[in-house]
Amino acid sequence: MAMSFEWPWQYRFPPFFTLQPNVDTRQKQLAAWCSLVLSFCRLHKQSSMTVMEAQESPLFNNVKLQRKLPVESIQVVLEELRKKGNLEWLDKNKSSFLIMWRRPEEWGKLIYQWVSRSGQNNSVFTLYELTNGEDTEDEEFHGLDEATLLRALQALQQEHKAEIITVSDGRGVKFF
Repeated sequence: MAMSFEWPWQYRFPPFFTLQPNVDTRQKQLAAWCSLVLSFCRLHKQSSMTVMEAQESPLFNNVKLQRKLPVESIQVVLEELRKKGNLEWLDKNKSSFLIMWRRPEEWGKLIYQWVSRSGQNNSVFTLYELTNGEDTEDEEFHGLDEATLLRALQALQQEHKAEIITVSDGRGVKFF
């Protein structure tokens, strides 16, 4: 991948990999972890993973420092992201999750802005066209995974700006 990731200073600080007991310090630490997770996943366009994958990824495992955030602490960080609306557990065991560096409402707003800007109101698109079509190549939502796209479109549907429909080759959406 051509883009490089700028690790925050805390990532090079060994105590960052141990959740701190002091409440104020822990809140700042969790905020830093949440920011790091969202930035990392955004850059790598990563939208889902398992807790075990997360633990082994560079995100929670600093090989240079030989420090790794323990699974219990990763769960605390992920739960914090869930409370903020940036994460959804995909199973009851909380072993895999959907990470949303933008909340579905934010994605919906971006998609609708593109629809309005490009004069596509009252048009029908397949989900594939929206995220993989030539018309959306320069848009941030290009390449968005289907699960997140559907959540964004459901948010637009609640605002009466779109309707998710069935088209010949799967699902689509009509914008109003």
